[in-house]
Amino acid sequence: MASITIRNLDDGVKKGLRKQAAENGRSLEAEVREILGASVNKKSRPREETGANLFDQIRRRFEPFGGVDLPVAIRRGRRGPNFQ
Repeated sequence: MASITIRNLDDGVKKGLRKQAAENGRSLEAEVREILGASVNKKSRPREETGANLFDQIRRRFEPFGGVDLPVAIRRGRRGPNFQ
């Protein structure tokens, strides 16, 4: 098995990990292994939905119907900005 060293770990994080490990009846090292393993093996957890996922789902649903061609709006009676 491989080993890693984590430098500059905040004291509060280490204290929190120790507390969490004690609550779970594990050593600090075993708790960190469990946390790292769970974060890498996300396949067992449901995928978090994001706005990008929603956009992709909407696009897949309506793409077979084709696009919509809208006429370009002609604007009249408006002055452009004065940059002087």
